[in-house]
Amino acid sequence: MAGIYLHIPFCKSRCIYCDFYSTLFGERQEAYVAALSNELRLRAGYLRQGGLVPPIETVYVGGGTPTTLDARLLERLFTVLYDTYTIDPQAEITLEANPDDLTPQRIKELCRLPVNRLSIGIQTFDSTRLRMLRRRHDGGQAVKAVGDCQDAGLENISIDLIYGLPGQTLEEWEADLDQAIALQVQHISAYALIYEENTPLWRMRQEHQVEEAAEELSLDMFNTLMDKLAAAGFEHYEISNFALPGRRARHNSSYWKGIPYLGCGPAAHSFDGRDRQWNRPDLDNYIRSVGACQRPEDFQNAPWIEKDELDARERYNERIITSLRTSDGLDLARLEEDFGTEMLRYCLRAAVPHLRNGLLEQEAQKKQAPKGLLRLTRRGLFLSDGVMSDLLYVDD
Repeated sequence: MAGIYLHIPFCKSRCIYCDFYSTLFGERQEAYVAALSNELRLRAGYLRQGGLVPPIETVYVGGGTPTTLDARLLERLFTVLYDTYTIDPQAEITLEANPDDLTPQRIKELCRLPVNRLSIGIQTFDSTRLRMLRRRHDGGQAVKAVGDCQDAGLENISIDLIYGLPGQTLEEWEADLDQAIALQVQHISAYALIYEENTPLWRMRQEHQVEEAAEELSLDMFNTLMDKLAAAGFEHYEISNFALPGRRARHNSSYWKGIPYLGCGPAAHSFDGRDRQWNRPDLDNYIRSVGACQRPEDFQNAPWIEKDELDARERYNERIITSLRTSDGLDLARLEEDFGTEMLRYCLRAAVPHLRNGLLEQEAQKKQAPKGLLRLTRRGLFLSDGVMSDLLYVDD
């Protein structure tokens, strides 16, 4: 099992909270797609396991805003993808989109692609707050975009929401959730607003133009999020992700399960099951350097690729973070099998205070997990960073 991530670094405008690698919409799309296609072809061997490249079970096209790409360029990318790799017939193929790009014509074009899942960046249905965030759509466009996609036969739709916006009230957040539920989408991702350093939003806070939401309000919003979506039939399967039964995001879930994936494009990360590597976030250098590659060997020790060879303790720490993010929890038998009895004991000792204070719970042994599971409780989800930090292995 393996996945592929394709990064499309183009946006028509920049949201004030965004720190993802992207560049404003320009005329370099043709050259970029040529370089991205070249990387896809030449790096297929990265996913090789036992001499073979396994079938690809998930593809995620993210950004940036992939729907800013001309339809023929998206078609070209998918042609290269299917010509180069064996794509499982039941593969999940996700494309990120913004509501303002989802015109009826654009939706028709997307329906001709092998895309079977859309992830739509709505953030909020409040038009005033959307303008403050410098989003290009309003609340009405967001609702219409989802409906138009459903009418066109797209049956697996995820939407992104953000809570804790400057000045946002609990009642406004409840209205956003009510509207999201009414749309009858299959998946909702909801994130607390983060003030990333050097973004316009971060500078606005520094200059006292906006105030960060109080912690008590953020907790109320998170509790409301869990309550409303649970009542609507959604499973809370990861800290920020909710899905109807059978509709979990398979690609994102593979990250949390440690499944290998190849990331192509500037700033895209890859994981071979043991070590990580990523392309440097430089569009011009990517087009120039990757576009000129002719052999797979050109990617070995290439100056535009950075690598992180993880030792056992770093892999243990990643297991703690990725597993505890999910409702599946941390499988203690697998932890011992992969990292040894001493690391299991270390983990259990570190967990004791949080088991006592109700931030962690330990599920009893069962066939699939003979040593049981560690999970964050509902209260622990809101304090997850601190709990996970305490379970990480840190050298003295």
